[in-house]
Amino acid sequence: MQVYNKKPLTIDQQIAKLENRGLEFDDKTSAANYLSNISYYRLRAYTYPFQDNDDPENDHRFIRKGISFNDIIDLYCFDRRLRALVFNALEKIEVAARTKIIYTYSIASNDSHWYVDDAHYEEECKFDILEKEMGDDIDRSNEDFIKHYDQKYSQPDFPPSWMGLEVVSFGTLSKLYEALKKSDSKKEIAYQFGLCDVKIMENWFHALSNLRNCCAHHSRIWNRRFMVHIKMPYNTKRSFMDRESLRNIKQNKIFALLSAIKYISDIISPGNSFKTNLIQIIENGGQLLSLKDMGFPENWKQLGVWKES
Repeated sequence: MQVYNKKPLTIDQQIAKLENRGLEFDDKTSAANYLSNISYYRLRAYTYPFQDNDDPENDHRFIRKGISFNDIIDLYCFDRRLRALVFNALEKIEVAARTKIIYTYSIASNDSHWYVDDAHYEEECKFDILEKEMGDDIDRSNEDFIKHYDQKYSQPDFPPSWMGLEVVSFGTLSKLYEALKKSDSKKEIAYQFGLCDVKIMENWFHALSNLRNCCAHHSRIWNRRFMVHIKMPYNTKRSFMDRESLRNIKQNKIFALLSAIKYISDIISPGNSFKTNLIQIIENGGQLLSLKDMGFPENWKQLGVWKES
């Protein structure tokens, strides 16, 4: 292994380095201002696709001529706007997921604390680990209703589901749903989101919670290859996509995730503007934006879930 010995660069040195690699600058004063607020290394994620990163002797030179610093900023801003749009939609999906899980199981079991009863979970579920994760999330909560429960009640240790599951992370909620036994209640939740297969619902919660974390931490999403691949459903309550299109969708790219978001949004928030806002963001994405890199097929606007308003 090598020893890391690179020295920090001043902003002027950062600009000189990028210029030597072939990036064009129309206004270096403006570029310096951007680099004082957006780190050089963060912007590297947006210059990387346009550089020769395979040949170290080439010093990561830009592959094609005519790319300017402003083009990179346009791409960065597109990604930021896309994250904001996605994060807003995911908030509604997450809140709906909490509501449906809490309500469905509370009514079906007639038990305020059903979520800490291991009888509801698959035998192979390591319930002690899930219970600890839920407990840690609840203990970290600063909500008044959690404090009120702890001050007023000594038993059970956990608050009722309509309190406890409101403050666990989306990732923890996703793990809970996946660990639940197959039941009418679990199927009902999937069906309320327009899905006929609980395995697809499990996967969607997992993939969307992962995407939510990327957005919350301001990570690049536009051309990311996501570690959690989202599964494409062939059997849905409403129109999603035809089978031929589904076979060609890249399940590790953002378009697949956006399609799931659009599908659920149309169910829980009829008349939403997700598609309209997405198109507007794309139209202002700048000259470097490639929908192909995001997994968009050429005819995406004519595909089932996207064809509808």
